[in-house]
Amino acid sequence: MIWYSAWAFILLFFLLLAAVLQFVKRKKRYGALPLSTLSIVQGLQTSLRARLKYLPDVLKYLGLILVVIALARPQKTDEKVNRNVEGIDIMIALDISHSMLIEDMKPENRLESAKKTIREFVEKRVSDRIGMVVFSGESYTRVPLTLDYALLKQNLKAVETSTNIKMGTAIGVALGNAVSRLNESTAESRVVILLTDGENNTGLIDPQTALKIAKGYGVRIYTIGVGRDGQAQLPIYSTDMFGRKVKRYQPIHSKVNEPLLTQLARETGGKFYRATNTQSLAGVFTDIDNLEKTKIEESRYTRYTEMFEKYLRWGVLLYFLGFILQFTVLRRGL
Repeated sequence: MIWYSAWAFILLFFLLLAAVLQFVKRKKRYGALPLSTLSIVQGLQTSLRARLKYLPDVLKYLGLILVVIALARPQKTDEKVNRNVEGIDIMIALDISHSMLIEDMKPENRLESAKKTIREFVEKRVSDRIGMVVFSGESYTRVPLTLDYALLKQNLKAVETSTNIKMGTAIGVALGNAVSRLNESTAESRVVILLTDGENNTGLIDPQTALKIAKGYGVRIYTIGVGRDGQAQLPIYSTDMFGRKVKRYQPIHSKVNEPLLTQLARETGGKFYRATNTQSLAGVFTDIDNLEKTKIEESRYTRYTEMFEKYLRWGVLLYFLGFILQFTVLRRGL
């Protein structure tokens, strides 16, 4: 509730002043009757009429208070908000080749760091459709474009490197797959976030062809090179004769193709990032989150309902009731 003419409450001060002056004047008007002993009046009982002698004044002042409240114009507001949301369609292409198991990023390795950061990125989005393709030597769609973020995060959690698909790093195939998922999108902004730690070394679609397809569809590409270049230790898991899981390390050379990833981003209006630790990877996704903002327009409509009528009605009723009682059943002599 709001008060459109709150200044009217100033009148309550004058009502209070009038009540005080009336009380003082009435006290002066009626004198005291001196008695030699109280025994004369001890047996007398106060009549109901005498007990209610101030009721007319109370009713009139209550009525005037309600009239003042009515003058302040109490209003009930009903606000309606229309949100026009212009979402973004985002496909995430995540490298799941074995080199993503290199343990140079927290909390565990490159893949787990990427999964954690992607999950946090998804949680920041509002009404964008997001999908995910995974790739190594081949690529497949793990989650199509969806607004079901719970489903997306559930599938993201289950992602791991696999021996069921061809080994290698097929950047062109992954990019082509992600762009094809955006082919029929009607969103004004369509984005691919390509995250890899290696160089393109296999696949039926080369990165340059995938780049042309992306440019043709107006898809913007953000590329992220994960991990440090150079010699690294790749964990290899095996089972010993007692059925226990044993981890050993195999030397591997890891290198991100920065010129290729830079070209893919630059020619589509995106941006290339290099993330060598979990903190910098989180900063990359924060930057992308800021660059690719969902457009939300709000239209607010406020309806005001006047509520002064009931206060005015009851105020007038109480005032005239007090007025009538004062000159009828509760009338007092001059």
